[in-house]
Amino acid sequence: MSETPAPIRRNFYGRVHGKTLRASQKDYLAEDLGPLTLRGVTRAENPERSALDLGFAAGKPLWLEVGFGGGEHLVHMAARNPQVTIIGAEPFVNGIAMLLGKIRGAGVANLWLHPGDARDLFDVLPDGCLSKVFLNYPDPWPKARHHRRRFVTPEYLQPLARITAAGAEFRVATDIPDYVRQTLEEVPPAGFDLVHQAGQGGAWEDWLSTRYEQKALREGRQPHYLTFRRV
Repeated sequence: MSETPAPIRRNFYGRVHGKTLRASQKDYLAEDLGPLTLRGVTRAENPERSALDLGFAAGKPLWLEVGFGGGEHLVHMAARNPQVTIIGAEPFVNGIAMLLGKIRGAGVANLWLHPGDARDLFDVLPDGCLSKVFLNYPDPWPKARHHRRRFVTPEYLQPLARITAAGAEFRVATDIPDYVRQTLEEVPPAGFDLVHQAGQGGAWEDWLSTRYEQKALREGRQPHYLTFRRV
């Protein structure tokens, strides 16, 4: 009889809870989160950590947004691209509740959620299954000693490279110049070619400016848009 693999121990530094939820947001979580949550991601559901069955994608292209914040970009992309299936990964409960309200309002039906650490999702997604990935205004971790917590580090990028298909697009938007620096240093060695880089006014044609971008602009920080292609 084979032994169950030991759990992977990981530090998680981001927020999970914020301000008190409104009654409507509590309803969204109670009624809508369960049916939209991917099964087989947690060790309790998948002790052997076998690859997810992608039957939920119904043979459509599969996209992923890592850290969707309030969900406006995620819902925008789902509504604009009904021919694809999109996963949103986000551990912050308040953001998840905001997204669920937007899903109800937009009536989109091609979204699935992982309400937790994206690394757990990376563990069980099959090789080469993603054709597009979005990383919009990730936590900047501005202190130098915290740069290792950023998404654009090998701990995240190496498994991301495994689950993205050849030719897949990886988009990064940030208002932090040092995050741009680290992104340009770390992403290509993981297996991605930089194909486009732009500043304010150079966003993607289908871009929807998020609340985080609007805050950055109000505070005088300029956005940067980087596009990579999986080698």
